[in-house]
Amino acid sequence: MEGQFEPLWTPQDVAAFLNVPAKTVYEWRCKDYGPPGRRVGRHLRYRPSEVIAWLDDETRAA
Repeated sequence: MEGQFEPLWTPQDVAAFLNVPAKTVYEWRCKDYGPPGRRVGRHLRYRPSEVIAWLDDETRAA
């Protein structure tokens, strides 16, 4: 984000937001589906704004 700090979400945070099991978030990543995530060292993290944008795109396509 431009000049603004955005706390990163864990896969568990994303799962809670989307109301799906955390396992589903990991499976989506393996299938190249779901919101874009990034590795921070050994950890997987998500930008909340990108998760929300992905969800918006998915609901528009449905």
